[in-house]
Amino acid sequence: MRANEDELRGLMIDGLDGNAGAHTVLLRLLVPLLRSYYRRHANGSADDIEDLVQETLIAVHTRRATYDRDRPFTSWLFAIARYKMIDHFRRVRRLQPIEGMEELLVAEAFEGASIARIDVDELLGTLPVKQARMIRATRIDGLSVAEAAAADGLGESDVKVSVHRGLKSLMARIQGGGQ
Repeated sequence: MRANEDELRGLMIDGLDGNAGAHTVLLRLLVPLLRSYYRRHANGSADDIEDLVQETLIAVHTRRATYDRDRPFTSWLFAIARYKMIDHFRRVRRLQPIEGMEELLVAEAFEGASIARIDVDELLGTLPVKQARMIRATRIDGLSVAEAAAADGLGESDVKVSVHRGLKSLMARIQGGGQ
């Protein structure tokens, strides 16, 4: 069975809440996922891959309290896996060619982008709906003021005022001014 992000995250949270069965199921589901990951990236022997999988499972278990329930589980998991792989390369004094490591860099960039998107969504959620919608349309989605106004059935000046007030409110909130 192949689990998705939501299932894995749910099992992790259930395990953190004291459900030992959920934690056991989580660890079992991680085995094929980690084997696949290490086969693609570690280029090691079958024994090396099994050692890496076991070390990662132990780290997931012993460091489970560091998992932030509001973040994606697989980002946390693969960060641990990357560190275990790097430690393994250091132990065996093996250099890993850079080719093929692009996926790791893309995953790290995706993780950062995902976290930034969550932060932006949370900030926009503090604003009145129209202000948040107009900021998203003009500053994030890249629409012009005229395009955003036409799409929402508003006047251009209304869009400009909504964006201005929303950004002013966000700036005050970020700088600790509350509002």
